[in-house]
Amino acid sequence: MRKGILSAIILISFLVIITVNAQDFDLDVPSAILIDADTGQVLYEKNADEKRPPASITKIMALLIAMEEAEKGNISLDDEVTVSRYAESMGGSQIFLSAGTRVKFGDLLKAVTVASANDASVAAAEAVAGSYINFVNWMNKRAEELGMENTHFENSTGLPVEYGEHYSTARDIAIMSRELVKYPQILEWASIWDEYLDLPDRKARITNTNKLINTRTGYPGMDGLKTGHTNAAGYCLAATAKRNDVRLISVVLGCETEKDREEATTRLLDYGFNAFDKELLLAKGDLVQNIDIPDGKKTVTTAEAADNLYVLVKKGSKETLKKQVVIREGLKAPIKKGEIIGEELILQDGKVIARVDLLATEDIDRAGFFRRIWRAFVNWIGVLVDRLIG
Repeated sequence: MRKGILSAIILISFLVIITVNAQDFDLDVPSAILIDADTGQVLYEKNADEKRPPASITKIMALLIAMEEAEKGNISLDDEVTVSRYAESMGGSQIFLSAGTRVKFGDLLKAVTVASANDASVAAAEAVAGSYINFVNWMNKRAEELGMENTHFENSTGLPVEYGEHYSTARDIAIMSRELVKYPQILEWASIWDEYLDLPDRKARITNTNKLINTRTGYPGMDGLKTGHTNAAGYCLAATAKRNDVRLISVVLGCETEKDREEATTRLLDYGFNAFDKELLLAKGDLVQNIDIPDGKKTVTTAEAADNLYVLVKKGSKETLKKQVVIREGLKAPIKKGEIIGEELILQDGKVIARVDLLATEDIDRAGFFRRIWRAFVNWIGVLVDRLIG
């Protein structure tokens, strides 16, 4: 009897070990994703396309549009913005702006980034687009341009809406986060733990809503990005951290407590940094041979990689990666040197995890009419012979 019980215990233990190993890594949150910021490669996902209220993570898109407009020269971080009564009326997180006061555009964005200030978000939006409604329309248009297929914004703050629908997904949030981290100024602001803003009527203290930024107790290498919380959304965090030459972006949505979102984010980023190695699979200028140009004077050419192609490879799984060259559909001469004529894909388990453009290495003129007719005739003869032999 004892022997039978012991055997059962051993069997159950063995099955538990198998299950744990099969799972490899999992996160106890409703929705999450982890990506490489450079390539967009997905390292982990869980319910990443599930639509959920994003709360103040919404402000990532608001900040992105503001920074893009500043980059275009349409507004300057030093411009002074007059605060409207509508901006003053915002509830939730705020720096208590007074209507009629003039605040630097950059200070408004800093308050949004660090303290998630709703009043500053609205004031900045009105300054960028002329009206708040116009700015929200820009947000939705930009989301569409970025391929954020499961996102719709009703405001720039993430505050609950009485009418309409305001939602996003972990994947879409990662997409817009990847765009926003391209701006060093945002990461500089997002790294601030505690500071005072000089407003016209007083000094306003701004403290980071992301406690993982705290230099004493925070996450090493973290320099962003945006928290969010409402009753409907739960506790959410889009975070980014950099170690050596690897920057990761994590998104966790719907956590039950602030501590839960911090622990989930820490586990997710640790998984990315510890379980993956960065590998150079294709160097800029590496050649791809034997590309057919049927109607060219020269019928075979080469292409070169447009850039270095790095991939984050899970430790021990490099042999599972496969390369695939895809030539541009309908490629015809004439072709100019440097023209994109295809791409090289990196696949793992049948999924594309990275890609790089392939550029023509030479000019190729189109063959003359009679030469093309002759080639077509020769090809037809070849096909006919193959069929007869077959």
